[in-house]
Amino acid sequence: MIKIAPSTDPAKSYDELLEYINEIKGYAHFLHIDVMNKNFVGKTNFDETFVKKINEHTIMMLDVHLMIKKPDVLKYINAGANVVTIHYEAFDNKKDLIKALRTINANKTLVGLSLNPETEISLLKPFLKYCNIILLMTVEPGKSGQKFMDNGISRLQELKKLIGNRNIQIEVDGGINPDNAKLLKDNGANILVSGSYIFSSKDRVKAIKELIE
Repeated sequence: MIKIAPSTDPAKSYDELLEYINEIKGYAHFLHIDVMNKNFVGKTNFDETFVKKINEHTIMMLDVHLMIKKPDVLKYINAGANVVTIHYEAFDNKKDLIKALRTINANKTLVGLSLNPETEISLLKPFLKYCNIILLMTVEPGKSGQKFMDNGISRLQELKKLIGNRNIQIEVDGGINPDNAKLLKDNGANILVSGSYIFSSKDRVKAIKELIE
């Protein structure tokens, strides 16, 4: 069954986020926490202290997406992340990328690797053996509410073929709604991240169910 990971990005305050979490817990499978600090995308929001604070107030699985250059992954693992996802593009030296992926795995946390829309899918091949999840961005990272990119499905198909029979989950993030959710599921997506669609819905639980169906 497809898993749904509502994103924290649209929330403007901690109190607003807590209210959101209480509304969707038991229906969503993960809470997708976008972390930005302006050194990789042009926006800043939360840090590991915020992740820890969230972890102390929810039993939801925390899917922490680090849109940060060369992040200190241990900070987020120690803060309570169940999944730590880092960006391929955030590491100029790919040996540092491998070191970060290995550190996440060594600390019994699920390893995620994300790819920006303009990055070639084939570049992931040497890193698949370190990963539990590949996060495919179908919008430019760093801004909630963007439209799903036209090449999203073809990139998903290419990624699915590259992964082959490896035990790796495919997560898709960006512009997801019921109109494209079924197509994504049919083409190999396992986890759908939704920010604006769920958050802005009058009935957020119904919105989650619509993405699953």
